[in-house]
Amino acid sequence: MEDCNVHSLICDVAVLAEGNVLMVKYEDMAKYDGEAGWFLPDDVLRELEHPTRAAARILKEQLGLEVGDEPRLGLIESFRGNDGSWHLSFHHVAEFASVTEIRSEKGVAAAQWFPLDALPPRSEVAHNGWSLGVLKKMAGTAAR
Repeated sequence: MEDCNVHSLICDVAVLAEGNVLMVKYEDMAKYDGEAGWFLPDDVLRELEHPTRAAARILKEQLGLEVGDEPRLGLIESFRGNDGSWHLSFHHVAEFASVTEIRSEKGVAAAQWFPLDALPPRSEVAHNGWSLGVLKKMAGTAAR
């Protein structure tokens, strides 16, 4: 399949455990619009890949995490990206009973647990704090 410059289908995962969320930094920032900083683990969907299966794949490939239950879809967002393409983002939640030691794998430079009440400052989160907004939106959705 050729690369598409008209749209991007993206999946990310908020990995939660004991009041903490797992965030990552990537080695190849070019893949992420040249953005440095913390992200929720994410990737583009592969051709014909279901977003929830993509969420499980991302956790396994990037962090070595196996999920017992499939990650839950928390939110879908639609927006125009910096490159002008239409982005459709599938934001998932994967809950674990306890904080586990994480090993960074495929393309991940660092992985760190942050308490939900002490997240990194917006200036240290990629895309002007995008992940912080996603977490806030998903928390509001879950509270309904």
